[in-house]
Amino acid sequence: MIVAEQKPIDEIQGYVAGHQRVLVLGCGTCVTVCLAGGEREVKNLASLLRLSCGQTTFEENTLERQCDAEFFDAVREQVQACDAVLSMACGVGVQMVARQFPDKPVYPALNTRFMGTNDGAGQWSENCLACGDCKLGLYGGVCPVTRCSKSLLNGPCGGSADGKCEVDPESIECGWQLIYDRLKALGKLEVLDEIAEPRDWSKTHAGGPRKLSREDVAGLA
Repeated sequence: MIVAEQKPIDEIQGYVAGHQRVLVLGCGTCVTVCLAGGEREVKNLASLLRLSCGQTTFEENTLERQCDAEFFDAVREQVQACDAVLSMACGVGVQMVARQFPDKPVYPALNTRFMGTNDGAGQWSENCLACGDCKLGLYGGVCPVTRCSKSLLNGPCGGSADGKCEVDPESIECGWQLIYDRLKALGKLEVLDEIAEPRDWSKTHAGGPRKLSREDVAGLA
């Protein structure tokens, strides 16, 4: 899922300053799960802003998803009655709100951090860079591009020691130690005998935003 966290309150206050009526709009998917932009967080942020921005009226709502245009019909009238939207979605959601309401200022209330997993109460970690060329099937389900600080594809660097990464030995596990341990447990260490070709970074950095189009799905619309 996409992991995000709330921006500093003074930055948010700067965005909404001067507006008379602002809709604080939450998102019911990823940012709800990571406790950053769901219905509860919308209520908390709106309450705080009412106390600190007394000249502005703040309304509240939460969509099932802000990254999908089909869910915006439920808030169109409410948005039109406001003069700005404060989106508590990831960056993708903020941009979708702006596309849906081109005549309204749209501001982000969150900083989008990464795509990751939930490791426990209040803990998330990055596990995918959306590189466009997934090799998890070769590396035992552990991504070397993400989990190795240097994105190495052919084993650990010389800075790995005791299963830890030299970038931060206290908190970062060596991605290649994780890969080795996983492949050993699966009885597939022979995979490491093959030399991996250099990554084709053009699949991620070819210039401009990436797109995916499936004709089989488009034909059903």
